[in-house]
Amino acid sequence: MNINSNTILITGGTSGIGLELASKLISLGNTVIVTGRDQKKLDEVKNRFSSINIFKCDVSKQEEIENFYEEVIKQFPNLNFLINNAGIVQELDFKNNKIDLNKINSEIAINLTGSIQMASLFSKHLQRKKTSAILNVSSALAFVPVAMTPVYSATKAAIHSFSQSLRIQLKETNVKVFEVAPPVIKTPLMDRLGYDHVKGSKPMEALELVEVIIKNLKDDNFEILPGQSKILKLISRIAPNFIVNNLNK
Repeated sequence: MNINSNTILITGGTSGIGLELASKLISLGNTVIVTGRDQKKLDEVKNRFSSINIFKCDVSKQEEIENFYEEVIKQFPNLNFLINNAGIVQELDFKNNKIDLNKINSEIAINLTGSIQMASLFSKHLQRKKTSAILNVSSALAFVPVAMTPVYSATKAAIHSFSQSLRIQLKETNVKVFEVAPPVIKTPLMDRLGYDHVKGSKPMEALELVEVIIKNLKDDNFEILPGQSKILKLISRIAPNFIVNNLNK
């Protein structure tokens, strides 16, 4: 895929992987649009990158997604690349009956439902472009769940499955469907959670991950498995119970 001169939309683009992707893609000569829920963070990104385009949108809310879609297509009719990156991760202990159900619903909506709805809305527009793509950000935990983040692991497994199905459905169109399954990445989100929940893990820098993503996009490698992700996927197929049990000791 040509990664120059595109018009690219990144959800969850105010920090971590999304922000590093935005920075890199701007440097490669693309028009970049980022969304987020926090206007203050969006303004900070705009101050840092004057050429970036910002929109406030909560991908957990269907009405906001629909309104956002109409506005962004009107302002950026050349948009040809959607990156579904928005995500949250929470520690949830199901032994504790005091779990807030709203937390569960929010995590599913942001990590999974939002990405599916974005792909649904934008796919028709993208199919009209000469070249276009969707990149879904899943996780190595799509292959090997971590017990302390059960909903996050489940949503990322679902994103992996959705990406495979979407790729098949759009195979005869101009839309290329990529998926990246990052290993543990050093981001503000993971800093808050901590890294000890993944045994033996050494966090990858977000910038390093972005370089891997860019290379694989150029080479049309549709399933991108950086660092430990490739190993975890392989072992999960050969000895699923062994790897899950050892990862969660």
